[in-house]
Amino acid sequence: MHDSVPLSSLTLPGTHDSMALYGWPVAQCQDLATPLAVQLQSGIRVLDIRLSVKAEGLMAYHGLYPQRVSFQHILKTIHAFLTAPESCRETLVMSIKQEDFIDVKPSIFSERVRDEINKSVGGMDMWFLENRIPTLGEVRGKVVMFSRFGVDGRAWKGGLEGMGIHPLTWPDSKKHGFTWDCKNTLVRTHDWYNIPSFLSIPEKVDLATRLLLPPRNDLPTPTLSITFFSAASPLSLPPTVARGLGWPHLGFGIEGVNSRVGTWLLELLGGAHEPRIRGWAFMDFYTYPEDNAIVPLLVECNFRGRVGGQEGWPYIL
Repeated sequence: MHDSVPLSSLTLPGTHDSMALYGWPVAQCQDLATPLAVQLQSGIRVLDIRLSVKAEGLMAYHGLYPQRVSFQHILKTIHAFLTAPESCRETLVMSIKQEDFIDVKPSIFSERVRDEINKSVGGMDMWFLENRIPTLGEVRGKVVMFSRFGVDGRAWKGGLEGMGIHPLTWPDSKKHGFTWDCKNTLVRTHDWYNIPSFLSIPEKVDLATRLLLPPRNDLPTPTLSITFFSAASPLSLPPTVARGLGWPHLGFGIEGVNSRVGTWLLELLGGAHEPRIRGWAFMDFYTYPEDNAIVPLLVECNFRGRVGGQEGWPYIL
């Protein structure tokens, strides 16, 4: 991809609750066979890291469920990936979210994140911390911070402007999504995760995929779409929502989100007209189903619907 392309006009596969390998079936969102290093090699470029403050340092958690890995280990894994010869020109986006906000003040958590990054193997130099959407050329070999934590930015150089992409509000499980501004970019977000039951899976997929298509009306500012394919309910926990239930291909059971999203992508990519599918997509159990894997289909979207002079794409003579 050209260095002039902004990250808002890329299609980036991501994992929801990237470190949630334990706590099946309530808290587990990724397969045990796909730890962070495997995710990176699979093409995952947007990470959803959720942390809690513990005596030994920041640790990965999903709600109350410990995920048996430290923030330092996460940072070490990422540094190894971004400094390896074959992947040193890649870039990652990391959403960081506080899981222990009931017990720990947001200001304390924010300080701990800063301190642990400072003492990590890559340090602050590994990060892009401006509160705007960069171009790919600006962030090759770096992690773009997407801070879903902190309230005032006092612990950070530059305050809220030095904590990376920083949404000021994030409505909880808003069905039809919400928008917010990041400098000159309008961010459209879908994070409806608390669905009533598995019967809502078709509607969930429709809303989550629709956001990756261009807005119906031309907007005066660039847009970034952030969508979550993940969801759960008391009657359908994360593994069921992602993978489905029973044998839907035989007419017995419910087809899961991943298979439906894969079919949607295949239909658009195989159509007569090149689709323009753009955005950052967070997934649960991203390798499922193996015969309809979503990640390579999302990557392929980056090379479809490109027009010279648009989306930061250069004119090609």
